[in-house]
This record gives sequence, C-alpha cells and structure tokens, in this order.
Amino acid sequence: MTHKQPLAGLLLLWLSFLGSFSVMAQQKTLTVEDAFQNPSLTPANLRQLTWVPGTNEYSYVSDRYDQLLRGSIKGNTQVILTATDLSAALEKAGASKVSTVNGLQWLNGQEVLLNQKGTVYRYNVQTKTGQAFYKLDAAAENVDFAPNKQRAAYTKAQDLFISQPGKENVPITQETNPEIVNGQAAHRSEFGITKGTFWSPSGNSLAFYRMDQTMVTDYPLVSIDQMPAKLNNIKYPMAGGKSHHVTVGVYNVASGKTIFLKTGEPAEQYLTNLTWSPDEKHIYLAVVNRAQNHMWLNQYDAATGAFVKTLFEEQNEKWVEPEHPLYFVPGRTDQFVWISERDGFNHLYLYNTNGQLIRQLTKGEWVVTDLVGFDKNGRETYYTSTAESPLERHLYAVELSTGRTGRLTQGSGVHNISFGPTSQYFIDNYSSPVTPRTIRILDTDAGKVAKTLLVAQNPLLDYKLGETTIFPIKAEDGTDLFCRMITPPNFDEKKKYPVVVYVYGGPHAQMITNSWLGGSNLWMQLMAQKGYIVFTLDNRGSADRGRAFEQAIFRQVGTPEVSDQLKGVEYLKGLPYVDASRLGVHGWSYGGFMTTSLMLKHPDVFKVGIAGGPVIDWRLYEIMYTERYMDTPQENPQGYEKANLLNYVKNLKGKLLMIHGTVDDVVVWQHSQAFLKKAVDEGVLLDYFVYPGHPHNVMGKDRVHLYKKVTQYFDEHL
Repeated sequence: MTHKQPLAGLLLLWLSFLGSFSVMAQQKTLTVEDAFQNPSLTPANLRQLTWVPGTNEYSYVSDRYDQLLRGSIKGNTQVILTATDLSAALEKAGASKVSTVNGLQWLNGQEVLLNQKGTVYRYNVQTKTGQAFYKLDAAAENVDFAPNKQRAAYTKAQDLFISQPGKENVPITQETNPEIVNGQAAHRSEFGITKGTFWSPSGNSLAFYRMDQTMVTDYPLVSIDQMPAKLNNIKYPMAGGKSHHVTVGVYNVASGKTIFLKTGEPAEQYLTNLTWSPDEKHIYLAVVNRAQNHMWLNQYDAATGAFVKTLFEEQNEKWVEPEHPLYFVPGRTDQFVWISERDGFNHLYLYNTNGQLIRQLTKGEWVVTDLVGFDKNGRETYYTSTAESPLERHLYAVELSTGRTGRLTQGSGVHNISFGPTSQYFIDNYSSPVTPRTIRILDTDAGKVAKTLLVAQNPLLDYKLGETTIFPIKAEDGTDLFCRMITPPNFDEKKKYPVVVYVYGGPHAQMITNSWLGGSNLWMQLMAQKGYIVFTLDNRGSADRGRAFEQAIFRQVGTPEVSDQLKGVEYLKGLPYVDASRLGVHGWSYGGFMTTSLMLKHPDVFKVGIAGGPVIDWRLYEIMYTERYMDTPQENPQGYEKANLLNYVKNLKGKLLMIHGTVDDVVVWQHSQAFLKKAVDEGVLLDYFVYPGHPHNVMGKDRVHLYKKVTQYFDEHL
C-alpha cells in the first residue's frame, strides 16, 4: 500500500491561538450579536459542497446563494447556473419566481431537482430548461427521495405517502388513530436513527417504521400564541413507564402491497440500524432489548417479512448501543463491515452473511468514528478515527484481506470527509487551532492533494483575542481528562481573574477538539475579552474515548462527572492568577444538570451558576436515553435518588439562574418547575427566566437575548 502509516503516540497539545498575528491589528471587541449572528466571523466555507453523481466533479453554491458553481479536479470552477436562469425556466414550467439556487439536489450529471411548494421540478443546466417532474402534498414532511430520485416518500400527519411521475400522493398507510405514526424516526432518534423511511438500493421498495404510541403517556405542552392558550399533547415515554411499540413495514412500489417484518415479542424492543441487502432480498435489523444490554443482528425476508436467522449477538452488563448500519462490500452480497465497541473501543469487523467473523479490521485504544466508503473494487474500506489523538479526526484506509492500515490525511487537527462517488477522490474539510478552514480534494490512492478548493482567512484577525490552550489533567482513576482554557487578552499572571466554567459533560458529546478555536465558540472568546478565564473539561461519560470512559456513569449519573469537574476546579485553584472566590459555571441540557449538581452538591465551590433546560429528576426523562445509563427507577432506586437534584435544593449558597423554554419537548418544563416549587417550599431563593414558545434550545434572534442575559448575570454577580 502507498498510504502513509499513522503517527505513533498521543499528541500533547498546547495551542497558542493566533500567536503569530500582529498585536496592533487586534483591537476590536466582540458583541453578543457578533457571537451568534455575524456570519462574517465564521471561517469562510463552500456552501452545499457536494459531489456530482457518477463523476469526479463537485458543485457548491455562491456566498449570496445566487449561483451554482461546478468544477473538476484538473479544470477550473465555473458558474453553471444562476438564480435568474433557474427562475426564468421554472416560471415557464409553472413555478413561482426564485431568487436563490438554495436547496438544489443533483438528479444526474446534468439535471438538478428543486422542491417548491410541493412540486418537484427538474432543471437541465446545459439546455437551461425546466419542467415539473412530480407533485408532493403541499403539507409533506420528512421528504425522502429514492436513490435515483425518480420517486419520493413523505409523511403527512400520521401517514406515509409516495409520489412519482404519473402516480402522485399515493397513500401507503391510512391510519385513523393519530397516536400511530408511520414513516417517522422511531425510538426518539436514539441508536443513530435519524429518519423513518429506508429505500431499497433500486428504489423499488420502501421500508418504514410504524410506531404505535397508544400506550404511551400524554404529556401537555401549552401554546400561548392564541387566545385562549391551546393545549398540545405529545407522547413522552418517561423512564420506567410504558414505551411505544415499533414494527417495520415494507412497501413494494409495483404491487402497492405492504408486508411487515416478523420481529416478534416482546413488543417493547428497539429495531435499529435498518439495512437493505444489495440484492434487495433481505433486510437486516439490530434488535436491542429494552434493558439495552443485549443485541441480536437479525436477517428478514424482504418479500414475506419472515425471520431468517440471527447472524450474531452482542451483550454487555451495562449497555450495548449499535449506531451504524451494515456496510456491504462493493460487489459482494455476502460480506459486510460491522462497527462495534465489543472490545472496549469502536472498531471495524468484517463478516459474512452467515454470521461468521472473517477478521477484526481495526484494533487499538482509540475509536472509529465513522466508515465513509470503500474503493470501487471492494479491497479497502475508508474510515475516520481518533487513532492519532482523542482530540483529532483523520481518514484511514484498511485492506479487507490483511487488516493493513494507512493514514490518508495530514496536518494535526480535525478532518471532515466527503467521499466521492467513484471512490477515487475525497473532499477534506480541515481545521485546526491555527487553521480556520482548508478544503482540499485528495487522491484516495496516495493521500496526495489533487486540488485546493478553499483556504479560509482568519475572520478574527482584527479582534483582540486571548490565548487558547488545550491540555490534559488526570482524573482520580488516572485517566487523561482534556481541558481547554481561554485567558483574557493582555493577560497578566500577577492579576487575579474570575473563571467561567462551561460544562456539558453528557454522553455523545465532545466539547474539546484540536479544531478552530479549540472547539470553543465566539461567546467564550467574548467572555475572555471581558476579563474572564473560560474553562471547559470533558469528563468521563463524554464521547469518543472508549466504552470504559463512557460507562463510568452507569447507574450513577452526576457522580463521576462532578468528580472530574472538581478535578478541573482543583487545577484552576492551583493557578496563581485564578480568583478562587469568583468561580462561575454554565451549561445547557445535560450541562444544566451538571451546573445545578455542582452548585448544590458542592455549594462552597461556585459563586454563580446558570443552568439552562436542566434535567432535575431523571424519572421525568425519556426511556431510551435514561434507561441506557441508569436502568429503570424500579431497578435502580438509589441511583435515581442520588441523582435527583430536588434532594439538594436546601444546599444552595451561591447565585443560581435557571432558564427553560416553555414548550421544551426534550427536557420538559416540569423539571425546572419542580425545582422552583421545592425551592419555595424550602425557603431557598434563586433566579428564574423562561422563553415562551421555545423548545429545548433557544435559537434564532432570541439566542442573542439569552446570551445577553447569561453575560449580564455573570457580570453582575461574578
């Protein structure tokens, strides 16, 4: 193989952000509006960059969204479509005027698709002509085009439909009960589930989730947009309660008939990682029990729904969490790559469809984060991993026949990969603490740069920023915990500075990476400009460090994470320039749970806390997530009791601001309201703020309001 071999060892990163730039140029200060609404301060990017189907060519949209550009590896990049041309052609075809080329999809090498108000139009970039292709219902949601785009599935209310030229808006389901939904993501989008429809490779059949929620408790959300306010009930399965029942339907486009896979009992199980076989004869499901400690990889007959066999099982005393489908080897209907953390780290395994393990392809104390493709001959597969460092992402190739591995990306940092349709090239969107963004096309054979598409300039060159460093400290068990610290501009070691600790701390998230700004955001840089040290630590329980690191929280959420965050505090207190009497902490969602936990369980440490959308009592959180980490409240009453923050309200000493959206359908409003009620009962004073009409995250223009509130609270009390 011609690939360069991986670097050995873990990179220890001390990052000096923007250290080489002239101090004279850095005079501007950031505003909260800059932090959330100024796109010019985000590194330049190529919008909607994608590969043109079946080619080694690429396309992207201009910054003003008024042109579509196309380029080749050796040729120039040219404008092939303007909004003016597109609008003129579509208006002739009966469409409304368009002012942008936003949202186009390639149909083939010469035609693009546009979905406008329920009609799908096709436009030929060579002839500059457009025509109506087929219609969708104007209220269509979850639109999912078949691989060849010749038809599309969509949902409307609880039903699933299909449209194609000459046969439009055909109902696949006709449910009379709105509590039974079809074609939508099931299991509250856990297990890597992002959608509810799955086209076969040819687009001739459609598998879909049918989710029966009749047994799940109604949960009330109240909208105040009308008079009187309106009750909107949602189905919210809380830990220890009844869960929904999911089955998988398979619709044959030619016959118009649907069969259901015989997934059997118990009805409360998780049907995850649905995969079609390349010949469309079979469907594979990773079936997980409700306890989430046992997985069966099952094969079903796609024509009859009959169970064929279990290929293999995976069990773990804490949890198993399959999050990836089967990746079939090109040209082979009998071999696939499976991603599993069975040896303690996410790795690749080559199997045949009899369920026999051919070989483990990758191994080591690092994780495979994604499988991105194969070479056209099926001799190699390409994957991204943390093999260089938990803070980095690189692309590698591994030979299926030998397991020999080589690295394809260079440059310390984070590489986001988009694989080309011919497997000859890949797009590498790269950043590091000193590289805002570089986008290149590389050759998969040698890892050599074939073309540079963008070298983004530093958008913060005129701003006076502090220094960002990334470094590890040790957890109580000796594990490396990575930290990021931003010090103020004109930092003086002889002064004493207040500290804002930003925390998330939960599974499936990593806050610190060797990427632009070290993974921080502009609000953190703004706080440093205002004279705060801003500190973040990725504790045990967070992502991409292996199973033992994540499973430290099992049945005891809020204990090891808090312990690790206090190790960070211990480090901070050992610095001569930290004012230990002025420590603040802020986080949202799991970070809100962590913020509140730190304020209550160690009341003498933090002077100020701001907790957004916080989990307070895990009995009120959803089954799929909570029971993975905590088992049920019935099985683990002590763990739930210890994690329940209502039990610690009386401990509050510092200033605590709690914030919640009134229609939060993720961490329901009841969490913080119960906390408020307990505080009143206990005679404990705190501050509280709600965002009417906002769900779990406060987005849009109101995000500026939110962070003005957060910033002001720290300024007033820290």
